[in-house]
Amino acid sequence: MTRLRIGFLPLVDAALPILAHEQGFAAAQGLTLDLVRDMTWATVLDRLLYGHTDAAHMIAPLAIATTLGRGRPAAPLAVPFVLGLNGNAVTFSIALAQATALDKRLADPAELGERLRRVAADRAAAGKPLRFGVVHRYSSHNYMLRYWLAAVGIRPDRDVEIVVTSPPFAADALAAGDVDGICVGEPWNSIAVDRGVGRIALATAQIWRRGVEKVLAMRQPALEERTDEVFALVRALHDAAAHFVEPGAAEENAAILARPEYLHAPAATILRAITDRIRVAQGAGPLVYPDFMFQYREAANFPWRSQAAWLYSQMTRWDGTPFSAQDAERAESVFRPDIYRSALAGSSATLPGASSKLEGTISGQVGVGAAQGRLILGADRFFDGRQFDPGDIPGYLAALP
Repeated sequence: MTRLRIGFLPLVDAALPILAHEQGFAAAQGLTLDLVRDMTWATVLDRLLYGHTDAAHMIAPLAIATTLGRGRPAAPLAVPFVLGLNGNAVTFSIALAQATALDKRLADPAELGERLRRVAADRAAAGKPLRFGVVHRYSSHNYMLRYWLAAVGIRPDRDVEIVVTSPPFAADALAAGDVDGICVGEPWNSIAVDRGVGRIALATAQIWRRGVEKVLAMRQPALEERTDEVFALVRALHDAAAHFVEPGAAEENAAILARPEYLHAPAATILRAITDRIRVAQGAGPLVYPDFMFQYREAANFPWRSQAAWLYSQMTRWDGTPFSAQDAERAESVFRPDIYRSALAGSSATLPGASSKLEGTISGQVGVGAAQGRLILGADRFFDGRQFDPGDIPGYLAALP
């Protein structure tokens, strides 16, 4: 057996490496996985860069930022597999939920944005601007939140503050009044709701229906040196993803994820997340929101270069740096569809024929070209109707508010 160490944070979307280990999919590929639990993304990244782990469950933008040298010396990372799409939420404190008239449903992003804009203006005028917590500067949580706020007329860093809070402590930050809202992954939004300190306002899937979230990240030199082992890991994770979405497996999987060495959270809370049910308020019944988490169908694990390009566009936008065609290419090259295809060639996996696509253009189901299998993609719209062409990032940026 080949041994691989994989770093992770206690989040529901760490499920695939955990289940690959616990359910025997890794062993079937000749791998033994040692799972290393951390509490911050900075520590997960440090362990990976300094060779304490071989791969990591990681927020997708952080892999790109690390490759580009944003905030630290550049270190090239590679993403051969996407661990999930969507799965995050925006949760308000009880006070902010009342001020924005949240009810026991998920809000409409545009309508809620209008109400929030008025509250934000009042708070800013009083010298106490609203403060939102996200899990890292280079996270999809940060970019989804900022995208939504800017689109509804709220200027991040001017009208509201955005700070970093670790996911396991996000509910504590709400309870202490340190933040007025959070954008984090599950189960930590639901933990805040169950504790009575927060109300879920939006699922981030309402902002971008198929937004890329967590990825498997590796050091680029390690991927090149251990390609056969990476192929085996990709196959194990793909098999774990197929198992993860089987309805009859949900309760057992939730119980595994709930263990102290993994999420250390109530199994019932985790079960809601992995079965697309959201309890937005304490005491309320769970709402069904299809594809709240998205781990397998529609080649969800495929690392589309266009998704990396969108993340780079937001990095450029919010870092205030000029567009660089060279950096855009380096950002896209972090995502490795070639490795994904090679690892799964000849299997039952559906393999897209293209490596990039227009993002935000699909409103229903549509068939697209596949190198293997039959690929049907579902709706991937942004809430404001904008579309992203990875071939024209400057034009896209120029049109944003």
